[in-house]
Formats: sequence, structure tokens, C-alpha cells
Amino acid sequence: MKRLHVVSGLLGLVLPLLAGAASATELRVVSSGGFAAAYRALAPDFERRTGDKLATEWGPSMGHTPQAVPARLARGEPIDVVVMVDYALDDLIKQGKVEADSRTPLARSGIAVAVRAGTPKPDIATVEGLRKTLLAAKSIAYSDSASGVYIEREMFKRLGIADEVKDKARMIPAEPVAAVVARGEAEIGFQQLSELKPVPGIEIVGLLPQEVQLYTVFSAGIVAGSREKEAARALVRFLASPEAAPAVRESGMEPLGAGAAR
Repeated sequence: MKRLHVVSGLLGLVLPLLAGAASATELRVVSSGGFAAAYRALAPDFERRTGDKLATEWGPSMGHTPQAVPARLARGEPIDVVVMVDYALDDLIKQGKVEADSRTPLARSGIAVAVRAGTPKPDIATVEGLRKTLLAAKSIAYSDSASGVYIEREMFKRLGIADEVKDKARMIPAEPVAAVVARGEAEIGFQQLSELKPVPGIEIVGLLPQEVQLYTVFSAGIVAGSREKEAARALVRFLASPEAAPAVRESGMEPLGAGAAR
């Protein structure tokens, strides 16, 4: 009888642990590069708090590369949560691919300028300084996501230099612009500050002047076909929480969730 009591006691300790392991969820997440630095800092904390596991991949919010979030959803990849540019998320909501009531703004980021480490920092403090810098540059690179689309379609025109730079400016698909600048393949690079900061081999000159700046909002949403809605909602809440705000700021973005005022 004594041995039976011991065995019963051990089972009482082990079975809850097994039940907890069995209930752990794997969430499949795709995030754009703009939120990647903050997400990488926050993901381990979420896993520790919940016991759930995050299977994460990266892809731009728009564009035609296979890694882009719209392309992944179009071919039916099993994804639970997406983190991406807000207006691109809006398109997916209209298509019924992301649940409308799950959309949660997380952060906003401005466009910054980078040069290769060790090279002189050009003048971008004013609109005229930026204009002269771009006219003098031998090569210019920008991303294939929201910031690059704005630069190509609007900013160059607002600066009155679209024709002058068209042959030396190029959009970079599926790779951080900073990596291209670090290799010396572009003299000037434009991308979200949060995407430039983690890449070695560059120096960040600064943000664009306010007159031509574009702030991009990054939001999270739950994919309509997700089978892990409860865990997905928990992740989205955490990414927008006061606990997440310091990591968001450290990555170069301004928090927009519950921790925005802290």
C-alpha cells in the first residue's frame, strides 16, 4: 500500500506537467523587417510567459517576392499572426484573409539614411541638403516595402530630382538595404530606422527632414484561417503591451499600443 501511495503521489506531480506540455501551442508568425528587431527581443519573453512556441519567418508587407506576406497567404501557407505595414494589412482584411477585429497598431517608424561605415556623412539636415546629397551620390538604394515605394513614387518627385536620379537609384528586393550599403554596392541607402539599426557595417546619418518624412505604422493581425486564435490573440496583446514598449523604442520605433505613453 505504501508503494502505491508513492506511485500515486508521483503521478499527481507528473501528470499536470505532461498536460501542460501537451497544451503548449506553436504559433506561426510572419513579420516584416520593420518590426523584426523589436520582435526578436520580445519573442523569448512571450515564450517564457506562456509556454507557447513561436515559429517565425520574415517577409515584406508587399511586393512580388515569394517571401512577401500577401504571396504567402495567397498560396495558403499556414500562418496564425502577421506583423506588417498597416495599409498593406488593410488590403488583406478587405480580402477576408485577416480578421478585421484583430488589427492592432504596434509602432510607427520613420525613414532614415545610411552610408557605409567609415565614409563621410552627407548633409541631410534640410530638404535642400538632402536634394544636393542625392544629386551628388553615385548610387542610391531603397527597400521594396512601404518606405521604398514612397521614395520612388513621391519623394524624388517632391524634391524635383526624379529624372536626375532614375538611372542611379534602385529598389532592393528581399534583402536589407543596409546590407547593400555595407558591401559598398550603394553609396546612400534609405529604409526604416528600425531596419537599418541591426545591420553592421553602416553608419546611420539620421532621419529624413520632417518636410519629406513618412512615418509607417506597423500593425499585427490574426489570419482568418488560424486554428490557434486564443494564443494568437495573446501574442498580439503582448506585442502591444506596456511590457513590450521598451524593446519597441530600443529598436528605433515609437510604440502605439498600451505602452505608448510610458
